[in-house]
Parts: sequence; structure tokens; C-alpha cells
Amino acid sequence: MYLALVTAVAIDRLAELAYSRRNQRKLGQRGAVKVYDPAFLGMAALHVGYLCAAPVEVELLGRPFFAWIGWPALAVLLAANALRIWSIRSLSLHWNMQIVDSRALGAVTTGPYRWIRHPNYVALFFEVLALPLIHTAWITAAAATLANVALLRRRIAAEESVLMRGPAYQTHMAGKPRFFPGFHRPGSR
Repeated sequence: MYLALVTAVAIDRLAELAYSRRNQRKLGQRGAVKVYDPAFLGMAALHVGYLCAAPVEVELLGRPFFAWIGWPALAVLLAANALRIWSIRSLSLHWNMQIVDSRALGAVTTGPYRWIRHPNYVALFFEVLALPLIHTAWITAAAATLANVALLRRRIAAEESVLMRGPAYQTHMAGKPRFFPGFHRPGSR
């Protein structure tokens, strides 16, 4: 069952890749330009890596399923995916796996973007942590989560360097916290 769950997540990522490419084409037709993303290749490698490493760790190291961690981790995974889907639907055409300068199309301020700037990254953080822990692949969970945090720092810095140049984004989003409502540090752009 665990392998089926990991496979379902991998298939979802492939579907998202196709959706992202379609959005890139449509955005390009409206004048939006893809911007250099210093973390994209690392993020792609991370997702392939942890989706492969978790079931390998379970199999090779004989990781058991412990209900006390497995079921809560599954609940976190499901909640993270719900937030991710809500984020993608809210961004609609703006959503992309890469950084595309779509400032001219305005800022998205609906869905979870009403409260925070990066709900999709919150969802991905919890997914990368939770999926391996469902079947106690704690080495994968720890390594992937640390790598994910490092990559997200680079990605968010690059993305916000583009977005914050847009007056609409700055007006609507600069005063919002990045990740959790109510946790905005003054000066944290």
C-alpha cells in the first residue's frame, strides 16, 4: 500500500509538470517571461530522490509501519495536498513549477493567498516531511526535509525578487507573512 501511495504522489507530480508547461506556454503568449531559477533543478532532483528513497529505505532497512506515527503522518500528507491543490487552483494560470514573471497579469489574492504569500511551499514542506514518515523512513524524511528547506530558501528569494518589483504584488502581499498567518516579522520581505 505504501508503494502505491508513493506512486500516486509521483504520478501527481508528472501531471503537475504537464500543467506547469501548459501554463508557461499560455503565460508566454501574454508576454510573461521565464526567469532564472537557481533552485529548480535541485528541487526536481529532491522530489525524484525522496519519492524513490522512501520506499527503498522501507524495503532495504525493513522499516515497519507504526500506527502512532503512520496515521498522523498520513493526515498531514492529506492536509498538505489539500492546501497544495487549493493553492494551485487559486493561482490558476499563474501557477508554475518554475519562476515566470507574470506581474503584468496582477497579483493573486484569493484562496490561501488572502492570508499568506507562499501556501504552496508550506504544503510542499509538510508533504516532503510526512510522506516518508508514514512508513517510518525517518532517514529520508530528515535528509529530504533539510534539503527542501535549503532549496526553498533559494527559490523563495529568487521568486520574491521578481514579485516584489510588481506594484500590485507589493501592495497586496508585502504585508502578509510568508508561511503562517500571524507570524509576520517586520522587514521580512
